[in-house]
Amino acid sequence: MHRISTGSPFEVALGYSRAVVKGPWCFVSGTTGYDYAAMEMPESAADQARNAFATIFATLGQAGFAPDDIVRVQYTITDAALVDEITPVLGEAMKDALPAATMVVAGLIRPEMKIEIEVTAFRE
Repeated sequence: MHRISTGSPFEVALGYSRAVVKGPWCFVSGTTGYDYAAMEMPESAADQARNAFATIFATLGQAGFAPDDIVRVQYTITDAALVDEITPVLGEAMKDALPAATMVVAGLIRPEMKIEIEVTAFRE
């Protein structure tokens, strides 16, 4: 088993890894839209989704996986009204993987967070 960290202060404070690789599987933790270099959160949900995918794809790359290895994705959004704004970003990011997907509307741990994305990848 291999654990991957992005160095996010949330990982340290909450005691989790950004991703865990076990055999042909990579489990990427829920990822929000922070720009972790600047620790800034964009205001728009679309920009948050882009940042989350950038973090996820970089993590997958570090683990030896590609975005099209994603077999499952869960989106958590804070308001159903955000769907129209984020749909183009999600569609573009997942166009090659076409994973099984779930979208949930729920609160997130900080008020500036509008979307959190969690993925599972598998490679043969």
